[in-house]
Amino acid sequence: MIRGGHVDVSILGAMEVSAQGDLANFMIPGKLVKGMGGAMDLVSNPDETLVIVVTDHVDKYGKPKVVEQCTLPATGVKVVGKIITDLCVFEVDRAGGGGLTLVELAEGVTLEEVKEKTGCGFKVAEKLGKY
Repeated sequence: MIRGGHVDVSILGAMEVSAQGDLANFMIPGKLVKGMGGAMDLVSNPDETLVIVVTDHVDKYGKPKVVEQCTLPATGVKVVGKIITDLCVFEVDRAGGGGLTLVELAEGVTLEEVKEKTGCGFKVAEKLGKY
C-alpha cells in the first residue's frame, strides 16, 4: 500500500533523524536486534507518503536525537518530512536539499532550549506556533 502511494501518512519513532531527513530507527548500539523489519517499507515512498517521526528530543543520556548526520545505520535516506518531539515540531526540506525549519514549540519550551538540545542548525518559521 505504501510503496504504491496509497497511504497519505506514515508515523514512526527514531533513534536518530538528520537535518536532511535521514532516519535511523532500528539499531541500538550494544543490543542484539533482528533488523529494520517493516520500517523500511514504511519510508519507501516519501514523495507520496508523508513520513513523520515522533520521538523524544534527546536520548536517555541527554544526547540529541535530531542531528546533522545520523551515526547509526540508515533505515531511509531523505525520507522524513516532519519531526515531532516532546519540545517542538520541525519541517524537513527534503526536496530543497535538506534543512530543518522550526514551526512549533511545546508549551513552556523556549527557542534557546531547542537550540541547546538539537544537534544541528535550523531555521525558525516567521510565525512560530505553540502546541
